[in-house]
Amino acid sequence: MGAPQTYDIFIIGGGINGCGIARDAAGRGFSVGLAEMNDLGSGTSSGSTKLIHGGLRYLEHYEFRLVREALMEREVLWRNAPHIIWPMRFVLPYAKGLRPAWLIRLGLFLYDHIGGRKLLPATRTLDMRCDPAGKPLKPLFAKAFEYSDGWVNDARLVVLNARDAADRGADIRTRTRVIAARRENGLWALLLEDQRTGKVEEVHTRLLINAAGPWVDHVLSDVVGKPGVHNVRLVQGSHIVVRKKFADPRAYFFQNKDGRIIFAIPYEEDFTLIGTTDRDFDGDPHDVRISEAETEYLCAAASEYFAEPVRHDDIVWTYSAVRPLYDDGASKAQEATRDYVLKADADAGAPLINAFGGKITTYRRLSESMLEKIETHLGKRGKPWTADAPLPGGDFFATGFAAEAAKLQRDYPFLGSALSRRLIRLYGTRARALLGNAARLEDLGRDFGAELHEAEIRYLVQHEWAETAEDILWRRTKRGLHMTPDQVTVLEDFLQSADTGRHNAAAE
Repeated sequence: MGAPQTYDIFIIGGGINGCGIARDAAGRGFSVGLAEMNDLGSGTSSGSTKLIHGGLRYLEHYEFRLVREALMEREVLWRNAPHIIWPMRFVLPYAKGLRPAWLIRLGLFLYDHIGGRKLLPATRTLDMRCDPAGKPLKPLFAKAFEYSDGWVNDARLVVLNARDAADRGADIRTRTRVIAARRENGLWALLLEDQRTGKVEEVHTRLLINAAGPWVDHVLSDVVGKPGVHNVRLVQGSHIVVRKKFADPRAYFFQNKDGRIIFAIPYEEDFTLIGTTDRDFDGDPHDVRISEAETEYLCAAASEYFAEPVRHDDIVWTYSAVRPLYDDGASKAQEATRDYVLKADADAGAPLINAFGGKITTYRRLSESMLEKIETHLGKRGKPWTADAPLPGGDFFATGFAAEAAKLQRDYPFLGSALSRRLIRLYGTRARALLGNAARLEDLGRDFGAELHEAEIRYLVQHEWAETAEDILWRRTKRGLHMTPDQVTVLEDFLQSADTGRHNAAAE
């Protein structure tokens, strides 16, 4: 048995921050390992409201640096991942008795001008009596403001960062738990447990990063051995997905009488996504579920605006996640900062850097900030590079999605328009690697339902670390919204019985 493998950097946590850091570090020439105890993005990072946004409401809490940084990132991320990120217009109906119109105008003026907006259109005022956006709403909303932000397929953003990190040499280990970490001879000695087999392996690293999201304090207390820590405030956010409430491609930003806000967003062609809630959470983040009170809150809040109420019977899916906000002592969950905080501990010459808080929009900037800290301990390698580097499949013009989908359909005419668009939306230019030499639909293998074919499943297993039906249906593709329980069972049986080439994912 040889000596344990030694990395420059080892990252605990395969959410958006961990995978973003792994990608940036690997691209600069560091040797990188990453362990995720479940599937990539299976915690907070796939439970977001799926927005690339500046955070209009954060201006109320004077988070100007965070908002400016996030606004600047919108077009950077869109440019580098135009398959999974795209612009969206948001309609904010003016409701008397809530935030005054002058305050909204001021916020939107700042929103338009402090973030270096180039491609996204500016704010405008709508007459809801004649604009199509007014049609699904109650007639009492005569005026609205329309502004720009972005949409992101959050779970795919995580996996594409991991894919790019692995392509650049990072060792990405899913279903692998770090069960112990100790400093030894100027290095970290880590014990990794494979959650599938129970096998334990020791590896070493010069620098350890704790990017475990809601489990960041747990890692510090139970893995590193620093009991009694309290750095993050856990806040539960829940969403409901209902049958399509409106045909307009724009989303809605609804203010509530309690001062909170929710969004109603077109989702996966046939649905509307409504969320989020904000409430403190003190349980195990593994067990987070939407509560009856949250369900009622979201239905009631949306029904204040929609002419046709949102009812329990309309709900086709729900999801919840726990946001690990840096605990700044704010009195309300919705007032706690969404900014990130990076803290280093360099005892005994083996550095540990903890990442607290953050939001999906600023993950790339968090990664660059983390690399600055890493370089103070390990020395400088490459320059910052991710601002102009497309994610896998994103190597086409930011505004070129329709052209790319048309090109795929031209080259694979048997796909049809809807499937061509779906494949480009998920895989971008890498859809061609998935399709290979297929000349007819039958060449893609078995259809498991909702046009999810065997070729796509094999691609996800071999290239994107997917192992279970849940990984595929609810994180990689969202096809679960369109499939029956019997179809899901058939897919689960296939994944357990077939040789799908899972071992190939990490090394290409």
